[in-house]
Amino acid sequence: MVQDTNELHRQILEVIALIPYGKVASYGQIAKLAGLPKHPRLVGYVLKHLDKDSEIPWYRVINSQGKISVSRINEKGENVQQSLLEAEGVYLLNGKVSLKIFAWQP
Repeated sequence: MVQDTNELHRQILEVIALIPYGKVASYGQIAKLAGLPKHPRLVGYVLKHLDKDSEIPWYRVINSQGKISVSRINEKGENVQQSLLEAEGVYLLNGKVSLKIFAWQP
């Protein structure tokens, strides 16, 4: 049985909503926790199409190397994701978040 696409998106967003303040998770980790272990790209797709006004903490999802996306820049020229993470105490060192320190362990 093929699941409805909206249902898959909802599962992914529900997992992302669980990531605690000051923690990050990888696309692959989110996919696995949503019951879609071979679909980290679907997580990226869902986040890319997330409503700009969404309350979902999209910025807490990073790649498996600890790198953040650079696609959203604010009017000051700052990376939106990096700014939001830093506001929660998650900092980057050499362009990466330390997964040893900040990875969510559900």
